[in-house]
Amino acid sequence: MKIIVKLKEKIKRTETVQSFRFIPGKKIDFLPGHFLQVIFDRENLLNKELNKYLSFSSSPTRDYIEFTKRLSESPFSQRLKNLSINEEILIEAPLGNCVFKEEYKKIGFLIGGIGITPVISILEYILEKNLSTSVSLLYANRSEEEIAFYPELESWQSSGNIKVYFFVDLPSRNNSLIFDKIDKKNINKYIPDIKERITFIFGHPKMVAEMKSICLSLGINSERIKTEMFLGY
Repeated sequence: MKIIVKLKEKIKRTETVQSFRFIPGKKIDFLPGHFLQVIFDRENLLNKELNKYLSFSSSPTRDYIEFTKRLSESPFSQRLKNLSINEEILIEAPLGNCVFKEEYKKIGFLIGGIGITPVISILEYILEKNLSTSVSLLYANRSEEEIAFYPELESWQSSGNIKVYFFVDLPSRNNSLIFDKIDKKNINKYIPDIKERITFIFGHPKMVAEMKSICLSLGINSERIKTEMFLGY
C-alpha cells in the first residue's frame, strides 16, 4: 500500500544515526519487524538511489510511524536530512516477512549496528502490550558512541523480561559494555537457552549470514531462525 506521510519530528540517536517520525494519512496495519520503502522518485520507482527500504523503528500501537537511518553523503541520506517538519513524502508499507508474533514466548536477537531498528519496533510492542515474552538481545557496535537507542534499551531492561548485552569493538570505561564480538562462545554464554527461542537476525548481509551459520552450528532448528538482510549495502 502506498501512502502519504507527514514529517512530525527528527530525533538524533547518535552522531550519524537519526530517526524520522511521520503522521500517516491513514492507519498502516503492520507487524513489529516489518519494513517500508521511502519513495523520493515517484516517476522512476526502480531508482535504487532515491527509493530505499527502511525498517519501522516504532511499535504498530503508536499513532505515528518511525524509521531510522545511519546518514551518509548519499543522495538518499541528504534528502532525508533536508526534510522539513510537516513535509510530506510517499512510502509503501508494510513489507517483509521477518516479523514478531505474540505466540513467540521466548525470543533472541543477534544484531549489529543499524540492524537494531526493527528490534526497537518489536520491543516497544512487547512493552506496550504488556506481553510476558522473554527477550535476550546481543547487540554489537564499533564503539559506545555508535550504540543507537542505548538509553531506551537500558531502561527497558527494568521490565524484567528484556535482557540486553552490548558488545563493542573498542574498549570503554562503561562496565556494562562487553569488549568482544558476537560469536559462538558468547552466544552460548549469554543466551544458553537459545535453542528454545525464536532467534531474529537483522542487518548487513555478511553479518546475517555469519550469525545464521553460527546458529545452525549450535544445532538450532532452521525454522526457529528468522533473518532479514538490509538492502543497499
